[in-house]
Amino acid sequence: MAVTIETRTPVDVSAAELYALLRLRVDVFVVEQACAYPDLDGRDLLDDTLLVWAHDDGDLLGTIRVLGAHGTAPAIGRVATAPAARGRGVARALLEHGIGLCRPDAEIHLHAQAHLEEWYGRLGFARAGEDYDEDGIPHVPMTLTRR
Repeated sequence: MAVTIETRTPVDVSAAELYALLRLRVDVFVVEQACAYPDLDGRDLLDDTLLVWAHDDGDLLGTIRVLGAHGTAPAIGRVATAPAARGRGVARALLEHGIGLCRPDAEIHLHAQAHLEEWYGRLGFARAGEDYDEDGIPHVPMTLTRR
């Protein structure tokens, strides 16, 4: 698998790239998971946001975003993989890359869909609270401490 991972700040993302990332997130979270929620929350455009995506010969395979990567409590979210790319290690590669973008002493946060808790656990994330409902989908807060 010849996957390229891109990392950009909001000002360095072209309109076409941003459109593709947002479209993938809508296709996965809103359409596939039948969950109407406000994906456009304004955080993709914050100065301390990093937009990360994987592609292969121009085909978008998956995306994540890292909020506050250079702070002590960054968050990784909006983890979406294109259906055709699932099972190829794309999400894992993106998560590992995203973790590497964060400070070594940071406690990295994410809000995992509950059925993926074990998967995130294999990357070092641990439960950090009780299950909760987010837009009709069970979630669990998780953290990764690399100290």
